[in-house]
Amino acid sequence: MLPKIALLADKFGQRLNWIVERLCALLAATMVVVIWFGVTERYFLELGITWTEEFSRYVMIWLALLAVSCGAYRREHIGLDIIMRRLSPRMRAMLRFSLDLLGLAFFIFLTIFGVGMTINGATQYATIFGMTMVVPFASVPVSAGLTSIQILVTMIRDLVPDARVEGTS
Repeated sequence: MLPKIALLADKFGQRLNWIVERLCALLAATMVVVIWFGVTERYFLELGITWTEEFSRYVMIWLALLAVSCGAYRREHIGLDIIMRRLSPRMRAMLRFSLDLLGLAFFIFLTIFGVGMTINGATQYATIFGMTMVVPFASVPVSAGLTSIQILVTMIRDLVPDARVEGTS
């Protein structure tokens, strides 16, 4: 029963990660085009458009925060890899589980805190756009919630060593 649950969890995590990775690629492409347009406009066209810098900043924030959940699904923690290699398999599993619990607690807190922050953003306005800060601030709870889900998926997947869906790294 446990291998089936782990396999289903990993399949769900893989699909969610696939969607988030494509969204990140789209956001990166959008940011590049907007920045390119802003530079072209400023130095060649001189149209007086001022929104490109602020817009690209919000896109970059969404991109960076969403990418955290992809790293959590793939367990891409650069600094911990060096430490993990030096530990016995038992100690490695204990440390990984402890760090997963700590990370999960942090991202759940960040999700809850971020919802309040997003609600408060309804009364704050962006400098140039004049829009409320709900959309930029929503990047925090959305990304933290996705990361919480992916940490849970990896924790479940770790219970069964061969629970990775084929084609994932």
